[in-house]
Formats: sequence, C-alpha cells, structure tokens
Amino acid sequence: MKPPKTLSPAIKSGLSADENLVVGPENQIIFADDRMPAVLATPWLIAHMEYAARKAIAPYLAEGERSVGVTVDIEHLAAAPVGDHVTCRAKVILVNPPFVTFAVEAFDEMETLARGVHKRAVIDVDRFRSRLIKKAEKIAGQTRK
Repeated sequence: MKPPKTLSPAIKSGLSADENLVVGPENQIIFADDRMPAVLATPWLIAHMEYAARKAIAPYLAEGERSVGVTVDIEHLAAAPVGDHVTCRAKVILVNPPFVTFAVEAFDEMETLARGVHKRAVIDVDRFRSRLIKKAEKIAGQTRK
C-alpha cells in the first residue's frame, strides 16, 4: 500500500494544537554546571513542537495512518529555566498529500522561545512496519557475516 495521495478533507490550514511542558531534569541540557544554568535543551523543545503538530492532525487520520516528522527548521531564540512553563504550538499552513506543513512556535509567559517550520508525512503503518522488518532482517544478515 502506497502513502495516501489524498488526506481527509478535515486536515486543512488553520488546524492547531498545543503541547505544554515544565522544564525539569528530564528535559534540560546535560552540560549545566556551577556557571552554566540548567535550561530547556533544544532537542526537547523541538520534540514538543513535533508533538503539538502530531496532535493537531491525529484525530483526522484514517485507521492505519500515522504522521511522522520529515523536516524541522527551528530558530531557538531564548532560554527557558528550570520550572518554566512552556507552550509549544503547531498550526497547519499547507497540505500537500502526503505532507502537512506547520508553523511552530514555543513561548512562555515572558517571550517567544522558538519558532519555525515543521513538515510531517502521513504514512500507512502496515507498509511502514513491513519496510522496517525487511531492513532489520537485512541488517541482521549483514552483522552475522
């Protein structure tokens, strides 16, 4: 089964969702020390922006479809200290099946922390799983030699 050439008409520009997080030990930089304050790590910030995008379209996907990230172009503008409450927001700006493009931003009560563009592909889970099984088998065969 190929990726969908069409998506639900409910997936359209303007759909949005938020993902909230609190900065803590599980998502802060690993190189904090006496001089460098602990802040939200960029990879975790991006992950939560992707979670918001996924959340925005997940209710409109057909049975057996999921969305996966394919591109991320984020500008990290400001730091978020431990204890900060951060909101990540994703808004659909373009639908070009099987791709959905989002404007993403992250902010706290003081300022914009990050902004950018994120693209997701809508995939068929069974086809995806089948391709990964074949790949894993090939890798396993190569490592036994």
